[in-house]
Amino acid sequence: QVQLAESGGGLVQTGGSLRLSCAFSGGKISRYPMGWFRQRPGNEREIVAALSWGGGNTYYPNFVKGRFTISRDDAKNTVYLQLNSLKPEDTAVYYCAARRGYACGVYPSSSASYEYWGRGTQVTVSS
Repeated sequence: QVQLAESGGGLVQTGGSLRLSCAFSGGKISRYPMGWFRQRPGNEREIVAALSWGGGNTYYPNFVKGRFTISRDDAKNTVYLQLNSLKPEDTAVYYCAARRGYACGVYPSSSASYEYWGRGTQVTVSS
């Protein structure tokens, strides 16, 4: 059974940076597209980054483009999310997600398409 565990959240000032990690267990991450989502208070869960397996194709919505970077280390069975230039509106619980059965170079971008989820890590950006 695949399990995901996020870490690296915390409290940071506006303009600061954090690196979130997602440890993948119960399988090999190398054939799974991975996504990072967040849920802000009173809002629905939204995608902030996605990464295919093989080829390194990525997706970012416009509101994080140029500030967030997703990466993976298949040898460590870990995916990362680098958060730079953080803003108070980035305050949220951040979740990583995984999905089987996607072709190389392709990633899902909707939360409904992912089947495995971590429990989340809180990111709080103070103004």
